[in-house]
Order: sequence, then structure tokens, then C-alpha cells
Amino acid sequence: MKKNYLNLYLVTDSDLALGRPVEDVVQAAVRGGTTIVQLREKTASTRDFYHIALRVKEILQGTGVPLIINDRLDIAQAVDVEGLHIGQSDMPYEIARRILGPNKIIGVSCDNDEQLLEMNRYDDVNYVAVQAYGTQTKAEADHPLGPAGVLRSKKLTRHPLVAIGGIHLSNAAEISEAEADGIAVVSEIMSAKDPEDAAKKLYLQLGVKNEK
Repeated sequence: MKKNYLNLYLVTDSDLALGRPVEDVVQAAVRGGTTIVQLREKTASTRDFYHIALRVKEILQGTGVPLIINDRLDIAQAVDVEGLHIGQSDMPYEIARRILGPNKIIGVSCDNDEQLLEMNRYDDVNYVAVQAYGTQTKAEADHPLGPAGVLRSKKLTRHPLVAIGGIHLSNAAEISEAEADGIAVVSEIMSAKDPEDAAKKLYLQLGVKNEK
């Protein structure tokens, strides 16, 4: 696994993939420098989600890029992926950790200071995620936005921090410079005509934080 595996974090969305299979976009993105993939398929049936996860896992095998499942602990277990990402309305962290065990990656979305500080109770949280900019999918987030908010969040948490939401090529560097351990993108790669090239350009914005 790459040392700084959180650096360029791809979150999938079939609806944004321009009609292409998710696994094709993932494969191209990894060639371009994506360091971790979260499979987030909100509208897929359980069966479809399972089969997509199997195909993506096969593509990532041997690349050192971890596969994380969004929300669905059952899928994460069934496919035996590297980890799980949960939000505030999903399985409580301590239960997910108890079920998955100590060796899986678990990340937690935090929408405010209270939630960030709550996660400081746990030594084994692998990372927390906060909103960088507002998006329609996370309109409920009340955490401070922008580079200043990301930097403030980083100072509040004792865990690695990933920023997500509204991050594009034009602002990726400023979020990375705000001491984020990783930037997470959805449409910037999923909807790119050339996902490999999009990932390469984003990767270059992250500067010296990228280490093999």
C-alpha cells in the first residue's frame, strides 16, 4: 500500500460516469495517480453493488490502492475489501470497528466540531473527512468551509484528515496546502472525458505530499 494512501481519494458515482462502467473509470484514474478508491453507489441494488465491488476489487488487485466501501458494512465484509467509510447516520464507529476488526481501514465523515472531537476518543480511526466547499449532496454540513476551515479542522482532530466537496483542479492545491492529508473528488474524475489525465493533473497539485 502506498505510504500516503489518502492523497488523491476518488469517490465513485455511476450517475456521473458519462455512461461508462465505474470500473473503467477507476482503472483509468488509478493509472493517473489515484491513491485510494471509495465505492459509493447510492442508487445501486445490493446485488449490483456487490458485483461492482467485486469487479473494482479485481482491477485494484496488485496496485496498492485500497478499496473502501461507502456505508455498506455488509458489502465491505462480503467482498473483503480494505475498508469502510461511514457517515453520522450509518453504523456507529465502535460497532463497525468491532465487526471489521483492527486491520481494516475505517474513515468517518464529520460535519461539525463536535463530531470531530468525538472521533478523538478513538485511537484506531484511520481518517476523518470534512467538507471543503458546499455541495448539494452534503447541504447539511455546518463545518467551516474553504482552506481556513480545513486548516481549523486539522488542528482539532488527531487523525489524518481528508477534505471533500466542491474540490476541482482549480482549488485542489489550496486545500492540500491547508494541511489536508488527502483531497477527495467525485465529478472531477468521474465526469472527466479522460479520467487518467484528470487524475494526473490533480495529483500534480498535491506537491510533495505524494510519496510512493
